[in-house]
Amino acid sequence: MLERIPAYTDAMLDETGTLSDRVYRHLADRLIAGRFAPGDKLSLRAVSEALGLSIMPVREAVSRLAAEGALEVAPKKAVTVPLMRAGQFRDITQVRVEIEGFAAALACQAVTPESLAGIEAREREFRELSELPKADLAQAVAANQAFHFAVYRAAGSAELLAIIERLWLRVGPIINLDLRENPERLRLGGAVQAHRACLAAIRENRPAAAREAIAADISGASAFILSRQRLLD
Repeated sequence: MLERIPAYTDAMLDETGTLSDRVYRHLADRLIAGRFAPGDKLSLRAVSEALGLSIMPVREAVSRLAAEGALEVAPKKAVTVPLMRAGQFRDITQVRVEIEGFAAALACQAVTPESLAGIEAREREFRELSELPKADLAQAVAANQAFHFAVYRAAGSAELLAIIERLWLRVGPIINLDLRENPERLRLGGAVQAHRACLAAIRENRPAAAREAIAADISGASAFILSRQRLLD
C-alpha cells in the first residue's frame, strides 16, 4: 500500500468555508481525480503538516469522507482508500451510466458559449496527450476527469453535479485505473473517440448521442477494470 500524502507539493486550500470544509474539498478533489488508488494509506499528520493546519479540521474532513464511503477509518485510526467488490462496482457503474448520461444530454440544451469552450479545451487536452509517444499518465487521468466534469457542469444543475461528485468520490480511485495501469489504454482505448463523439453531440444539440457517448466511455473503462480482476470478489 502506498502513502501518497508526503508528496503534497501542490497543497493549497480553497479560501472559502470553514477549515474542515476546505480540507474536505481538498481531499475530495484528489479522490475524484484519482490521485489516490484503492488501498492507499492516508496520514492525517502528513495532511495537516502539508496544509499548515491542526489535526482537528483534517480529522473532521476525513470523518465526513468516511461517512460517504470514500475513505475507511480502521479501529486503530488508520485511514485508507477503500477496496471495492466487483459487484458493487458494477452496480455503481450502472448508476453512473444513467446519471452521467443524463447530464451529458442535458448539457446539449443548457450549454453556453463559455462552457462549450471549456469542454472543447478539455477534449483537446486529452486528445493531444493520447498522441504523445510517452504521455504523462497522471496528467491524462486528470485531463479525463476534467473533460467529464466540464460536460456535467455545462448541464447547469448544481444538484445533479453534487450527485455525480458523490459517485466519483466512491469510484474515482478505481475508474482511473483504466489509464493509470495501462499506457496503451490511452492510445488505443475508446475514451478519445467517446470524448470526441460527446463534444460533437453537444455542439449539434443531439442529446441522445451525447448520452450514448458518455455511456460508452463509462462502460468501456469499467469493462477493462473488471477484466483486470483487481477488485474483490
